[in-house]
Amino acid sequence: MKRVMFVCKKNSARSQMAEGFATNLGKGKIEVISSGLEASFVRPEAIATMQEIGIDITNQTSKALSDFNAEDFDVVISLCGCGVNLPPEWVMREVFEDWQLDDPAEQPEIFPRVRDEIKERVTALIKSLT
Repeated sequence: MKRVMFVCKKNSARSQMAEGFATNLGKGKIEVISSGLEASFVRPEAIATMQEIGIDITNQTSKALSDFNAEDFDVVISLCGCGVNLPPEWVMREVFEDWQLDDPAEQPEIFPRVRDEIKERVTALIKSLT
């Protein structure tokens, strides 16, 4: 089973939504976690936007990438263009992608659009890995 790390700047919105989708859509197919270049908190807008479509991420927490080892993951997905700031060992995994999605924290009205983009990309990622 492939292990997937979703990473973003603060692990507060995009990477949290990706973790929620991958946990639900990839159950039994992949193992997934998310982290940030720095830990912060899960944005209430991310929780509410996911609840709108029936996915509960209220128990997810913001975690720092430095708490994990790159060699424990097969796939690393950056959601914010932060790939250039990742230590090289994270970029050199079996699969590395930088999705560069808009930051809904800057524009809360785009949370639903970004959520839907993340769902499409996570769905395609799971298909490519299984």
